Amino acid sequence: MHRSPATESSSETRNARGEWRPPYPIRYAPVFAWPVKIGAILKWLFKFPGFLWPLNLLLLLISAASWQFTQPDIARCVHFEAGWIAQIYARNLVMMWLFYGGYHLYLYTLRREGTNRKYDPNWPAKKSRLFLFGDQVYDNIFWTSGVALLVWTGYEVVTVWLYANHRIPWLAWSQHPGWFVAWFFVIPFWREFHFYWVHRLIHWKPLYKHVHYLHHKNLNPNPWSGMAMHPVETIIYLSVVLIHWVVPSHPFHFLFDLQHAALGPASGHHGFEGPIANGKWPTGSYFHYLHHRYFECNYGESTIPLDKWFGTFRDGLPDGEGAKLAGEHKD
Repeated sequence: MHRSPATESSSETRNARGEWRPPYPIRYAPVFAWPVKIGAILKWLFKFPGFLWPLNLLLLLISAASWQFTQPDIARCVHFEAGWIAQIYARNLVMMWLFYGGYHLYLYTLRREGTNRKYDPNWPAKKSRLFLFGDQVYDNIFWTSGVALLVWTGYEVVTVWLYANHRIPWLAWSQHPGWFVAWFFVIPFWREFHFYWVHRLIHWKPLYKHVHYLHHKNLNPNPWSGMAMHPVETIIYLSVVLIHWVVPSHPFHFLFDLQHAALGPASGHHGFEGPIANGKWPTGSYFHYLHHRYFECNYGESTIPLDKWFGTFRDGLPDGEGAKLAGEHKD
């Protein structure tokens, strides 16, 4: 079994179930802290790891490469035709397998980190009647690479067609360069704001019972769990890009927003706390793992403190050592 040099320290603990947790509470980004601390905000923006890099910059570079080298010319998209639609689908399929499959290969097939900083010490379930094919990974690949990929591509095909036919507003660099650049900073915040509210929506009992329950089968998530959702949930989740149907933007902004939403869940669901890869790659989301573990907390992410504002925040420390879940939300 291979292990990273960044092994668990004595201050990092595992509970009676063997679940790993960090020795410090989850903290929000300083953006909405009061009083405002400009130095802390700038450090969060530009440090490594921080807001700009590695993840947001990586996803932006992926989108830029997609736009430059694999995106069909807008002029081709005036009519729905098999050629350019297949081009988008094939590109998305390759990207999904490289991103989701890459994490899975490193962490679960090769097990290069062992169980070091793995939130749940168990590996994905096999021979389980809970999952399709009796296997958690195969089940997750089906819902992610099979079903969610179709929804992802569907959103892109329709929106590109709308841009090509001038049916939604278009923002050009030459018109408003400041707003053009600002979109790239706005999108991660918009994604987080949208995610919190649609996540609360699908925890509404009727939607949870018939839709969101499928994603929550993954008490012990792995990379392929990220988009392992009922197709209705995937449609709701990726509706984050509908803002581009109303607010003027460039197709590149839309592409970044969509790929950010489609690829990002791999990093938040793979089940390990970074840094991994010999301590070089900060990744993982203990914040979101706690949602899979306890269901009724941490609906959002850790930049905009919506969970704290609405009483659904759990900081990860044992009760009595940190901020407890304020109030209960029943599924």
